[in-house]
Amino acid sequence: MISVLKFISRPFARKASAKMHYTTGVNITLLPSYKCSFEDPVHVTVNGLNPRQRVQLRSRVTDDNGLVFQASATYEASDNCQVDLTSHPSLGGSFTGIEPMGLFWALKADTEACKFAKTDVTRPVLVDIEVLSNDEVIAQATNERHCMADGVRRVPVTEGRIRGTLFLPPAGTGPFPGILDTYVFRGLPFELRAALLAKQGFAVLALAFQGYQDLPKRAEKFHLEYFEEGIAFLRQQPEVKGQKIGLISISKSGDLALSMAAFLPGISATVWINGCNANTLVPVYYKDVCLPPLMFDIAKTKITPSGMLDIGDVMHDPMSKKGLPSVIPIECNTGNFMFIMSEADRNWHSAYYARLACDRLKAHGKNNYELVAYEKAGHFIELPYMPFCVADFHGVAGKVVYFGGEPKAHSEAQLDAWPRILNFFRKYLGATYQRSML
Repeated sequence: MISVLKFISRPFARKASAKMHYTTGVNITLLPSYKCSFEDPVHVTVNGLNPRQRVQLRSRVTDDNGLVFQASATYEASDNCQVDLTSHPSLGGSFTGIEPMGLFWALKADTEACKFAKTDVTRPVLVDIEVLSNDEVIAQATNERHCMADGVRRVPVTEGRIRGTLFLPPAGTGPFPGILDTYVFRGLPFELRAALLAKQGFAVLALAFQGYQDLPKRAEKFHLEYFEEGIAFLRQQPEVKGQKIGLISISKSGDLALSMAAFLPGISATVWINGCNANTLVPVYYKDVCLPPLMFDIAKTKITPSGMLDIGDVMHDPMSKKGLPSVIPIECNTGNFMFIMSEADRNWHSAYYARLACDRLKAHGKNNYELVAYEKAGHFIELPYMPFCVADFHGVAGKVVYFGGEPKAHSEAQLDAWPRILNFFRKYLGATYQRSML
């Protein structure tokens, strides 16, 4: 992969004022470029300061729902008049210590109960970075974090019953393995992850399954035939024909993915992130088989010291007499599984469910699984540098709930999990293609 080095150097321009005293010639450098892929790091330096000058660095981004996320940190310039985030520690603010990407992973909205939204992947995420001295902005730069690589094709899908978005790597370099991407219980397609997977050489169908376009707002039951149609559509694409198929899922869609792997033929690799090993919340049907839902006891809800609703203990135990009929027979699948779990997940006991799934496979004489654990991460393990979500509206609870985890540990988990997922799919789906972002 060849990266073209670029940088942005823009002293903050505004009319001079007797009340404004700031160092001239200060600039921010972003390497290898002010443009990058959403999941890539940038090397941030500030040049042109006075020796030992203290400044505040501030980052700001507006998501697709109009929410503003911000982070800030205080730095002291070196004797060579520079602040380098890869070697200089933050002295205070949203984070402390040496954190090269702290201005990104520490981004936080004023309202604690929200999740960073990126729904339009055709436009980059614009992160403004400012340098302030005595509360005056003395330099500014913008990092363009692109969601789609050059040549990646985005195709809205309304084929028969299925709804979603297909992402294909650039033409002429296939065929590509296919991935069906399903998201949380709201059922909307997660286009950002799908677009970034397409960059890596996978044909990805981000499949909606409720609450999208003309699909039911909330399904009272799921039929695996719908997901089977989605997989068949993916297989039929000229860019995919003859290639292996994988699944990626998170939260409620985790048990849907396990059900697909168990009952639908030809699933070679399944990534499950903080889901359940049993079918949850609504019945799942496939032909003459029905998996009843694992349900919950609302009386087990708690309130955190900060006043948030904690539903982490409400689900019934899958190993109880009541829960066993809902457990998914994943031993029927001949492919491979990756279970990614957070020990601090308070949506439900995903770490417990992951271990139960692995124990079931092992009991059936199988070793076709990988288990990845993160001690202090929360529920939504997604993409590198995605802002941490500690709480948000929950589609089932109908209220804002606490999702657990610690911001720095969660960021580290996202940074670690993404290459693991890519390597897992490359290994078991056979992808070798990779394309530079810009």
